[in-house]
Amino acid sequence: MGVREPISNRRRRRLPRFGTALAMLLALAAYLTFQYVSGGTGTPRCTVVSERGDGASYEFTAEQAVNAATISVVGTNRGMPERAVTIALATALQESGLRNIDHGDRDSLGLFQQRPSQGWGTPTQVMDPAYAAGEFYEHLAKVPEYSKLPLTVAAQRVQRSGFPDAYAKHETGATLLAAALTGRAAGTLTCEGRPEMRPGGPDAVRAALVRDFGQDMFQEAGAERKLKPDAGATPSDASTGAGGPVSPRTVTIPVPDAPAARSGERQRGWGLAHWAVANASALHIKRVSYAGRAWTAGNTRSEWRADASSSGKSTGEVRIGTGQ
Repeated sequence: MGVREPISNRRRRRLPRFGTALAMLLALAAYLTFQYVSGGTGTPRCTVVSERGDGASYEFTAEQAVNAATISVVGTNRGMPERAVTIALATALQESGLRNIDHGDRDSLGLFQQRPSQGWGTPTQVMDPAYAAGEFYEHLAKVPEYSKLPLTVAAQRVQRSGFPDAYAKHETGATLLAAALTGRAAGTLTCEGRPEMRPGGPDAVRAALVRDFGQDMFQEAGAERKLKPDAGATPSDASTGAGGPVSPRTVTIPVPDAPAARSGERQRGWGLAHWAVANASALHIKRVSYAGRAWTAGNTRSEWRADASSSGKSTGEVRIGTGQ
């Protein structure tokens, strides 16, 4: 019969194991709490849904949202139709996953995996999302009746890919994105919008608006003035807009949204509003409102809801509120 180990010794050996298990449980609890608060993922998520109410949807990251918005804006600025934007988005989804990557097959780079050696531009140029999108649209516009072609055929005429049929699997998601980002489908794009830890605020939003849309777009109805920072403004100051008080932390862009407004103007307004939501994480955007509806960052159900601040009245402007 062997000598049994004293109970006190066994207890002392169990203590480290118990401590390790407790630490693991605490870590798991902290992780689950973070997932609950942050929306279930360490990366901000965005969702676009069909305006037809048929349940179709597409989920993507905040990084992809910014790049998709840039591709759409470049196409819109060039007067390209929604179909062209859909083709461009599907192409970028296939070529790079809508990420501005600095590597690829041979010397391929950027959103569209364009090759400097094949005349698409310098490495620096093709790594600029706006430039890359512009080059894609320029080549697409030269394809006869591209809007009537199957998406895979139109994309292949530009890209000359070794896998031409691969673009087809992205058509549904690209179609939903194009409808939202061109503004045709109202209130269909949302993001969690947790800001990244980098500088933001109204000035960054103004700079991004001018960068993507151009200053000429904001000449009418006092928009140029509203895009410029107010001299001496402080967070406690407020001006009054058509829909009520406007904080200096809010960038306001006048866009007619009354029922009598032309559909093109309302589409432009929703295009701006969805652009702001897509850039929410990058620009510290907390709230976007337009046409009596508002999106607010901070949860996984960042839906477009009735804008209580408008009191049911048409505001005639897109308001982009920041957290700084």
